[in-house]
Order: sequence, then C-alpha cells, then structure tokens
Amino acid sequence: MSTDAARAFASLAVHAGQEPDASTGAVIPPVHFSTTYAQDGIGGLRAGYEYGRSGNPTRTALQTQLAALEGAAHAFSFASGLAAEDTLLRAVLAPGDEVLLGNDVYGGTYRLLARVLGPWGVRLRVVDMSDLDAVRAAVEAAPPRILWVETPSNPLLRITDIFGLADIGHAAGALVVVDNTFATPALQRPLALGADVVVHSTTKYLGGHSDVVGGALALTDDALAEKIGFLQYAVGAVSGPLDAWLTTRGIKTLAVRMQRHSENAAALAAFLEGHERVARVYYPGLASHPGHDLAARQMSGFGGIVSVALESGEAARRFAESTRLFTLAESLGGVESLVNYPDAMTHASVRGTEAAVPVEVVRLSVGIEDEADLLADLEAALAS
Repeated sequence: MSTDAARAFASLAVHAGQEPDASTGAVIPPVHFSTTYAQDGIGGLRAGYEYGRSGNPTRTALQTQLAALEGAAHAFSFASGLAAEDTLLRAVLAPGDEVLLGNDVYGGTYRLLARVLGPWGVRLRVVDMSDLDAVRAAVEAAPPRILWVETPSNPLLRITDIFGLADIGHAAGALVVVDNTFATPALQRPLALGADVVVHSTTKYLGGHSDVVGGALALTDDALAEKIGFLQYAVGAVSGPLDAWLTTRGIKTLAVRMQRHSENAAALAAFLEGHERVARVYYPGLASHPGHDLAARQMSGFGGIVSVALESGEAARRFAESTRLFTLAESLGGVESLVNYPDAMTHASVRGTEAAVPVEVVRLSVGIEDEADLLADLEAALAS
C-alpha cells in the first residue's frame, strides 16, 4: 500500500510516515527500542541509522508525520517543548542578540529566555504581538534577531496576524517563530502564512491524551535545519521511541479531536459570556473577541482553550477549586477537561513581569466529554 494518495489534513495525519512494516506487513509500524544498529562494514549504515541519539526509525516516522502536517521540509522531535525551544534558540542566537517576545506567553518560554539564556547574553524585550503597530515600532527602534509569538496566546487567547508579523520581521532581517501549540496544524498552518519556524509542545494537543511529554520544530530552511539537527545530536534532547510512537498515535485522531474540542469550547464560551459571575471571557470564537475576525481568516476553527476572568483573584481560586468534571491540573490539550489557575500554576514564573497573568483569570482546557456535563460542571462551580 502507498500513502501517496493522502493529500488532505486528516488523511496525512493518519498515513504520513506510517507505511506498513516492510517485513511483516503490520499496519501499525513497530516501536524500535534499539539503541544501536548493525553496520555493514565500518561506516556502512543501514538507512542511515547508527545510534539512538542520532536517529531512530520511530522518531523518523513521527518527524515525517509532523513535517507533512505543517507543510514543512523538515521536522524534529524533542524530549519536551522547552527542549525544542532551547535548541532552536541556540541554533539562531549568539550573545548580544535579542528576542522580541509576546507579552502573553507560556511562562516556561519567558523563563527560558530571561533566566537561562539571559545570563548567557541573550536580550529580551516584550511587546503586545497582537498590535502590529506596536511590533513595528519596537522593531524599528532596535531590530531583534527573533520575533517569537504565540497565537492564540497562552492564556489570554490574543490573536496575532501571522502574515503581517512575518512582513515586519522579514523586512528587519528577523526570524519569525510561531508557537502553534494551541491551534495545532489542524486549525492553523503558520509556515503557509509566512512564518519561518513552527514550535510545538507535542505534550498538548498533538499527543492529546496526557500520557507523553514532547516537543517539535517544523521549518523549510535547509541551512537552519542542518544547525538544529546538529545541536539535537550534540546535546541529545531527543524524544524516546515510545514517546515518539505515543505522539504519532495521538496525531492520527487530531483532526476529529480538534473539531470536538472546538465545538465544546464554543458552547462553554457562549454560556460563560452570559453568566453574571463572569467578568470576561477570552475565546476567539466569540464575536466579542477583539481578534475574532482575524482568527476566522487565518484559522479553520477556534480551538479548545477558554479563559475567564472572575470578579477577583479569590473568586478565581474558588472557582478553579470547585469543578468536578474539570480536573485542577497543569498542562492542557488532552481529551479530558482541565482547569488551571495560571498565576499560581503554569505562569507563576512570570509573576511581577510584563508577561504576568491577571490574578482573576482561570484557564479551561475543554476536553471531548459530553457538552451538557461540562456545562453543568461549570454552572455548579460558579454557583458555589
């Protein structure tokens, strides 16, 4: 059987990199646990494999799948999303270079730049990436080496015009990096909109089942890919074979999961927007969201994350601790619904910075459970 017939996203998610096993015909390719590979004479590598850090067939299959979904020439699978980010930043930056970062961003990304790479000499500036005029002014004041954006952003769901950002960044000679974790390639393809590199925490929607940690990079530039590949080999933050296989398995259902996540999130956002105890709802699928029209143009759906502001930080904490079907936990993107209080959990590392999350905000990762059960759980939590 050939996978050449797979063209549309849902088909690529199932078939890219997933040829049946050549020796047995197994429809699901095996997990290759071997750390080393027999050579046909010194330097005679079979299919290029010699050692588990430099390459593994299961990881190769995942990377083929990721590249196909993002429309990229190259993809790399890492042990975590932060490992992917760190490798990319080391491949691009030198001491004295600067990163212009969105002011609503995953706390771990800010921490990596400010506290790990900062002492190494990397400079960091923060701007509202959803305001292209502000971005343009910041770039003209001092051209950065990298423009780094999340869209939708974490956790306030701000929407950035990727095409417009790429135009500004490329005019200044900057690399434009888009963290596509929230949208996934099922809903948004940044490379097609002009971005240079796509970053993922595959722990989230790509894996989709809260059972594997991983990260990924996707890009088209051959020279940059060579640098990333060297650093991945030299530093060694690769995904293990079982982690790669679990991620591949999750991706096969990505299209249908994202549809259900988006449908449930839209219903919950509409309910919350009309609730007297909710001060504000952050969800790009709502017409009231300032980025709604842009999101409708550059995304095919609005995703499964909904954030809400309550009347105070105390009310937000009580709400986050009162749900029953929504589990209070870190992370997001699994089939089960999660509730998170960013100020004290995922974004505690940015307290007191320009990327701090308002204390009254709660983030909901809406799962694929029955819509009525999810609504009932939120209603009861708000009533409490």
